[in-house]
Amino acid sequence: MTDFIFKEEPEEATNEMATLSHKKWRILVVDDDDSVHQVTKLVLADAEIENRSLEIVSVYSMDEAKKKLLEDSDFCMAFVDVVMETDHAGLELVQWIREDLKNQAIRLVLRTGQAGSAPEAKVIKDYDINDYKEKTDFTSNKMITTVYASIRAYRDIMTIQRSLDAFKKLIEATHDLLKMDQLKSFGSAALNHLLALMNIDSSALYIARTQIDFDQHATSLIIACTGKYVCESDSLESSDISDSVKEKIQQVFSSKVHYSDAHCFVGYYQASANSASVLFIEFEDDNEHFKASLAELFATNVALILESLTKQKEIERTQKELLFIVGEAVEARSKETGCHVKRVALICALLASKYGLEEAFVDAIRLAAPLHDLGKIAIPEHILHKPGKLLGDEWKIMQTHSQVGGDILRKSTVSVSKLASRLAYYHHENWDGSGYPDGLAGNNIPIEARIMAVADVFDALGSKRCYKEPWSDEEIKTFILEEKNKKFDADLVDIMVNNFDEFIAIRAQYPDNA
Repeated sequence: MTDFIFKEEPEEATNEMATLSHKKWRILVVDDDDSVHQVTKLVLADAEIENRSLEIVSVYSMDEAKKKLLEDSDFCMAFVDVVMETDHAGLELVQWIREDLKNQAIRLVLRTGQAGSAPEAKVIKDYDINDYKEKTDFTSNKMITTVYASIRAYRDIMTIQRSLDAFKKLIEATHDLLKMDQLKSFGSAALNHLLALMNIDSSALYIARTQIDFDQHATSLIIACTGKYVCESDSLESSDISDSVKEKIQQVFSSKVHYSDAHCFVGYYQASANSASVLFIEFEDDNEHFKASLAELFATNVALILESLTKQKEIERTQKELLFIVGEAVEARSKETGCHVKRVALICALLASKYGLEEAFVDAIRLAAPLHDLGKIAIPEHILHKPGKLLGDEWKIMQTHSQVGGDILRKSTVSVSKLASRLAYYHHENWDGSGYPDGLAGNNIPIEARIMAVADVFDALGSKRCYKEPWSDEEIKTFILEEKNKKFDADLVDIMVNNFDEFIAIRAQYPDNA
């Protein structure tokens, strides 16, 4: 190979560089002439580009280069000699990198000491290279200029690629987050997606939310956290997060403006007139790859989803409370304890779960159970409170409560209310067809009503009523077994008897005198 000699060029004064990053730009030199490697390393030894030094990796053949690139693809550029094992080994390597390795990011600079074997015009046209240099005309300054240009091009390509990858992850993350229906799992997923999205190392991330109630009382909650300040408390004020972090979060809540410095980013996101969220990110290493605009786009979506999820949870909580309040009101009118509706709801849920019904049904019957006796609001008090056995017309009037309750709830289009309607209407049907109001038998009785029949009788027998004293546990178990395949579904009886202690524990947890 010809000697690799540089023309003399005057030295230029250079400004003092800022503190270098520990990361380096890695350059692959592919050439069978050892002097080329030595000169390249000599010229680039003190080069500092974009606040990074350079790392030169040497290989001496096309095959060695392929092996290195298969093992390690973290190179921003490569100097490739044309003539090595063969007259066109360098050109074959370029083609392999682009077509087989499918690496379009690495910048490829072809260097040749025998320009005649690979004419510049033809090579530029036929091969996907980024520059072409003849060794005899390649000065030290030109080499440094080429390296600068190549690294900057590589940097821009990788920025675009990271942005595209981040955009894909953003879409995937938003899609995943929309599936979440619990605040804690939502918050954890949001933080995990953000770490992957931003490709950063962080020692602490938080999603905090504050809401101003109608009485102007403000509450701040930690929705999710990760890193060194992971806390158990949901309250921002009472959490063990450091005071300096709390101060920054509160400052952003107050100013309603993003805050950032070399160590952290705190973003503010207004979701509605009375609620806002703050995203706190503390950088463990450096914030070089942190893109505030991308974090803002992601966090804005997170804040909107969080607000929607919070409102959904508030509505669900309100619905649950109203259902229990209505159920307790009915029981209070019957001069029965409100704990009955709590116990029956839990007993129904336990029976449904052990029966193998899906989780959504278990949750629904727990919500619907308190309304099983809603129709009693239409029963005169002298019948409800009669200490003795109901006779004749009194019993007929009492039986109407199932139809009244079912009809009231049937007017709703909400799925839980529809289930509650069937439960209220049919829970006095008996397995053998001797019940009311329609005299249904066996599996023709909806499963929710069959479950309620067992749960209601189990709890009523163990409670004091105006017409009776509470039964003992053994008396209750005996009665339940006697009514197997008569009043009750045999499968449900077996579940209750085989797990009797669990059902007794529910009654102990919510006693009538609580």
